Amino acid sequence: MVTATARPAVTGVRMSSVVPASVTGENKDRRLTGLDLAMKLHYVKAVYFFDEKAAEGLTIYDMKKPMFPWLQLYYPAAGRIRRGTKSGGGEGRGEEGRPFIKCNDGGVRIVEAYCPDCTVEEWLRLPTAATAEEDRDGGFRDDDWLAFDQVLGPDLGFSPLVYVQFTWFKCGGLSVGLSWAHLLGDPFSACAFINTWAQLLHGRATPLSLHHPGFKDPSPPPLHRPKKKNPSSLKRVDPVADSWRPTSSPTAAATRTHTFRLTAQQLNDIASAAASASTAKISRFDLLAAILWKSVAKIREATTVTICWNKSPAVGMERELPSNRMAVGAVHADFAVAKCEVSELAELIAEKKEDESDSIEEAMSGGEFDCVVYGANLTFVNLEEAPIYEMQVKKGRKPVFANCKIEGVGEEGAVLVLPGGGGEKEGEGSGKTVTVMLPAKQLAGLKEDLRKSWGIV
Repeated sequence: MVTATARPAVTGVRMSSVVPASVTGENKDRRLTGLDLAMKLHYVKAVYFFDEKAAEGLTIYDMKKPMFPWLQLYYPAAGRIRRGTKSGGGEGRGEEGRPFIKCNDGGVRIVEAYCPDCTVEEWLRLPTAATAEEDRDGGFRDDDWLAFDQVLGPDLGFSPLVYVQFTWFKCGGLSVGLSWAHLLGDPFSACAFINTWAQLLHGRATPLSLHHPGFKDPSPPPLHRPKKKNPSSLKRVDPVADSWRPTSSPTAAATRTHTFRLTAQQLNDIASAAASASTAKISRFDLLAAILWKSVAKIREATTVTICWNKSPAVGMERELPSNRMAVGAVHADFAVAKCEVSELAELIAEKKEDESDSIEEAMSGGEFDCVVYGANLTFVNLEEAPIYEMQVKKGRKPVFANCKIEGVGEEGAVLVLPGGGGEKEGEGSGKTVTVMLPAKQLAGLKEDLRKSWGIV
């Protein structure tokens, strides 16, 4: 049993690789769009927890066996980064110097690990540390240990785009951790990717192929096209060369993560307290984003925020190759955010967000530069419809908890709103999981304000 001061350890780490079942054909290299390249310094990390009944009898052989046909379907995920040359064709595919994915069957990396002194239930009962001091004191958990810390580079040609980590706990339970290079696709694509593996694991027939979603041509725009304004949801950072993680901000490096789990009743109570006479349809996401925006604005200035939302139905994404199709937009408040009504902010988010995806595409088509999207402004990501509880290692056995975060977040921070706890029906009537990534001091202040103002802990 884990005591209040114990630090649960993840040990016995072993690594291996899995490649597609057959050689990927020629002329399937993946060209990267401007939005893909805007996301190149970001990584999606998702962790799924399963109790001992769901994991009973499963071995690493069982886990790996369906991966060979799986990666045959998702062949870009098994590729490696290359840069285009003038020669064109083969290794020179694409614009000179512009990165692309060489679908060379390099494979994904598999990580096996153990948490021998802790059960899944005990792990989930432990709080997360908001500060480095708390982390050193012990008695806190760090879910990052359950999803491999991924950075593309400095040897880009040898860096896997995907890691999958299996961690067995003392009770026989299991966590599955996915580390996913965001340039491959958005969090919805990452969910569809790992869900397809799980379906193959418990016996679903392998699809013959996946639909290509139709990527935009990343070449420079025609000269006659009016130039769009610079997107406010994009922020340049110092050049990172071939180590693809932002390094220019010491504040960003000190970003911490905390997860709030809200029940359906808590959400209903919050919605009632923030009720407005407006007839605008306010989603749970709009409401939670407004509450956190106002709380952050009490700590520091935050007049402009970035909103990311899914423009396409999440249903059916498992039949498509991964892509970055979430809309990225901005909302600006020309008033004192810390003093306004939450309902006013929620309406602003719902009605006034401006999609800047095309502007980002154009900005990145004019020549490669290093930037961040998450954390360029305070960023809110709507993952309410993400199918994170459809990832079942045994049919009918949902995760007891699942969560997601973004690595490489800039100093302004980011917030992800996801479906609630295991077994809950996804949608407006269910609970929500809110994952916050902020600099440590700001996160501590946010937690205190949410506790006092809304009873959220």
